[in-house]
Amino acid sequence: MNYELWLILINITNFQKIKLIDKYKTAENVYNNFEEILIENKMVAKKLKNFEKESLYYEVSNLEKILLKKNIGYITYANPLYREKLSGILESPFFLFYRGDIDIINRKSIGVVGARKCSNYGLTVTKLLTKELITNNITLISGGARGIDSIAHKTALESDGYNIAVLGCGIDIAYPPENSVLFSKISEKGVVISEFLLGTAPFRENFPRRNRIISGLSDGIIVIEASEKSGSLITARLAHKQEKPVIVVPGSILYDGASGSNKLIRDGASICTDIEDLRVLLSLEHVNIKPMNFTPEKSEILDLITDSPIHIDDIFKNTSVDRGALYALLFEMQIKSEIICLPGNYYVKTI
Repeated sequence: MNYELWLILINITNFQKIKLIDKYKTAENVYNNFEEILIENKMVAKKLKNFEKESLYYEVSNLEKILLKKNIGYITYANPLYREKLSGILESPFFLFYRGDIDIINRKSIGVVGARKCSNYGLTVTKLLTKELITNNITLISGGARGIDSIAHKTALESDGYNIAVLGCGIDIAYPPENSVLFSKISEKGVVISEFLLGTAPFRENFPRRNRIISGLSDGIIVIEASEKSGSLITARLAHKQEKPVIVVPGSILYDGASGSNKLIRDGASICTDIEDLRVLLSLEHVNIKPMNFTPEKSEILDLITDSPIHIDDIFKNTSVDRGALYALLFEMQIKSEIICLPGNYYVKTI
């Protein structure tokens, strides 16, 4: 009998399982003292009414075979190597399933989160900031969702950095489906984790729970574009509750997709207005976001962007700058408050 899997499968809360481990030290001891536990612990006894400990034998055996076949590992609160890290998460999970190198969760990591439907501005900022984290040997942690999350994960991979993806479903399910290959690549130099049992669908209520794991495992959170109903705000507020840095990239006040993240700034989150902010707030050794030498020069770009909105495509048509470099320049000009981005990728001058 695999006693840890047995305790994972028992239908009691994470809190109750952790309390049992605190008292009995190991899952095997919980199993061997199960009858005594049912007598002493009325809450557990009520939850497990008519339950017999031997009844999970075949289910445990089957799960053990599936985990081995699919190369899925697991850790529990009973393991002293991970107890501190797991106990640092609000409403601590008793266990995590994982693919990859689980020891990576003990590295310094920063969460990068944001909108699923992000703007080109958000895309460019995510790439730039993620590269800086990797350059400073910081692990990227995010939720594997569409938009900002996926861009951050892909950028970390392209930069040969460490990566943690936290899923809101069973670890044997790829959600969103198009990220199946991405998750496989992350597990090669990083780790994909989930607190949900195998086969658990990506239900809406799973994602706030997923977000507390992102905030709990990270040493700080960067929010890039979040609407007022974005789950990224949950991640940020949980990190704030744990007294961890919450850094927000400002967006246009006219863009609904940044209204939630902008209000985080209003409510006290740190603002990333220039490259020094990132260095100071995260105590980075060096920051490589530097103004680039563009042709035409920045002054020529500013001649195109006036107090009348101009679309990104029109800016691109009238310069010789490739699109990726143009986005980087526009980001630099925005964090210096020289221009702002309006909904629909229109830009106006602020000076």
